[in-house]
Amino acid sequence: MNTEHPLGTLACQPLTAHAFSPYGEVLNLFAPAHQTINQGTSGRLDLPAGLDLAGDQGQAVLAVFHALAQNPEGPCHMLERHQWGSQTFVPLTGARCRLLVALGQDQPDLRTLVCFEVTGQQGFTLNKGTWHHPLMAMDNGAFLVIERRGLSVDCEIHSLPLSVRLSPL
Repeated sequence: MNTEHPLGTLACQPLTAHAFSPYGEVLNLFAPAHQTINQGTSGRLDLPAGLDLAGDQGQAVLAVFHALAQNPEGPCHMLERHQWGSQTFVPLTGARCRLLVALGQDQPDLRTLVCFEVTGQQGFTLNKGTWHHPLMAMDNGAFLVIERRGLSVDCEIHSLPLSVRLSPL
């Protein structure tokens, strides 16, 4: 999974449903449609619906993140998590991104730290409580984000003991 890590350089891997399953769900935006609708003029593709947005009296909110391309190698200094709601990211303009995630209760378990490369034809839902780096776009672009909004802010930040670099493309 991780080649040279203990907070050095982390090898990235393609985003697949199997590899990402501990952290959330992969949305294949261009899979074949499940159903023909609108008198045959559209195909409907129902995506996984692992949305969990009602924690602490929250509700679903749609947002668009206008992301600027970042250095795909990092460095990454922190991770964040949302304890009361999942987050879903869907590229609107075909932008690619990198997804740095980890599991852990009180803090990230760095043995579970993994980096995924997300194509512009994939979206993803992060399970609530999954530690992750903020959006790391590899291309300038817009992302539709479905997340929780509530009375309390739901963003816990953890500084990494050392910076993590991600393997070059």
